[in-house]
Amino acid sequence: MTVPRSRGSQIYLVQLAAVVVGLVLVFLGPWRVGMTVIGAAFLLGAVARAAVPLDHTGMLRVRGKIFDIAWMAFLGVALVLLAIVVPPQPA
Repeated sequence: MTVPRSRGSQIYLVQLAAVVVGLVLVFLGPWRVGMTVIGAAFLLGAVARAAVPLDHTGMLRVRGKIFDIAWMAFLGVALVLLAIVVPPQPA
């Protein structure tokens, strides 16, 4: 297995791994922590998309730069807010 050459592709794989960890946490029970991990992964992806130069974006680039940043930031904020706002359910 080879490591991707572009910095964006490496960041994308780290982001993907964080999403998988978050999904496992959601599945195992502490869903708020899992959703926060997934949201944080998207927020870090948005920051990375803004910081990585265009010729190194690799798999991190889907559409235009503004769209990618806005969409990942929106998803990240929405998931973190979901984890915070949903009231605890009675047992």
